[in-house]
Amino acid sequence: MTEVRGDDPFAGLGFDTRAIHVGQPPDPATGAVVTPIYQTSTFAHEGVGRHKGYEYSRSANPTRAALEACLASLEGARFGFCFASGMAAEDALLRRVARAGGHVLIPHDAYGGTYRLLARVLEADFTAVDLSDPDAIEAAWRQETAMVWVESPTNPLLSIVDIAAVAEFAHARGAVCVVDNTFATPWLQQPLSLGADAVVHSATKYLGGHSDVIGGFVACDDPDLAESVAFVQRAAGAVPSPFDCFLVLRGVKTLAVRMARHCANAEAVVDLLAGHAAVVDIRYPGLPSHPGHAVAGRQMRAFGAMASFTVAGGEDAALAVVAATRVFTLAESLGGVESLIEHPARMTHASVVGSPLEVNPGLIRISVGIEDPDDLVADLRQALHHVPG
Repeated sequence: MTEVRGDDPFAGLGFDTRAIHVGQPPDPATGAVVTPIYQTSTFAHEGVGRHKGYEYSRSANPTRAALEACLASLEGARFGFCFASGMAAEDALLRRVARAGGHVLIPHDAYGGTYRLLARVLEADFTAVDLSDPDAIEAAWRQETAMVWVESPTNPLLSIVDIAAVAEFAHARGAVCVVDNTFATPWLQQPLSLGADAVVHSATKYLGGHSDVIGGFVACDDPDLAESVAFVQRAAGAVPSPFDCFLVLRGVKTLAVRMARHCANAEAVVDLLAGHAAVVDIRYPGLPSHPGHAVAGRQMRAFGAMASFTVAGGEDAALAVVAATRVFTLAESLGGVESLIEHPARMTHASVVGSPLEVNPGLIRISVGIEDPDDLVADLRQALHHVPG
């Protein structure tokens, strides 16, 4: 497993500096400034039991190790593990609890893929609950509850969870707290510093940032938990290719500057939505009316670039809006430099139809990119003209 070195010369420096340098010294063989793509399946041994730290690329690869060290540093973690997808990263954390018969609490508005993994793949014992409500958490708690799975902000309703409070509650009862930090990124929020035991990411999203790679990541501090994740990574083998790791490393170098622009653009877009007659409800933690606004202000650097909203006219109107945008692309996923719009009920959250996590069919989710903000506002304004009335 990749452990962040205590003697790293960049360890005490700023986020932006670490994103560019940690785990990525110039190549000792050639002086290459960019970490090479070690596109190899295996490594030569100097003798039986003697090698240079690498044996087989499923177990470890230098390009992957560079990315793991960099991302762990950004999350303030001791250990980091990269996976072939965000779902593979989730699986590495959830499967040990599921196999042991432990009970898991998840958000009542969790990502549909998380629900599908727990319900249909792991067949785990879990309960969906409003994690922003301490009384609801206590009412759902069982003696066998072993993990609280947090999203903050949640996908797609942008709910905010007090990570420190939930982690403290879980620890007092002998459970662990895991935070999906995909929407926030380590630039906006660092859950381990708030008491979480592990952080998970879909690196496909903001970490990669360019909609050209699939990946996942887990960070933690506890050596026992790290060894468990490392074993699944090696044994199940859902690891990213060296080229995929190279792409995420490239994306992470600009994470800070991208996130600043993403967030600024989102504020401009939300200003339009919040004042538009066709918009019935908007969910964005930067709005003072959002029930989690104060908590988000404490635990996040800014309020992110994801928002969701419903329009008058329900599902038919929502479908008309997502079909009418020109700059916003109708597509699943999020976190890329381009702005995306989608209909969760028929797209990313179709797997929860008929479950307690089913989303309003009139809901629209947007991922605000880094284009000219005036163009984004104008595009949504013209699309909203398709709402009846």
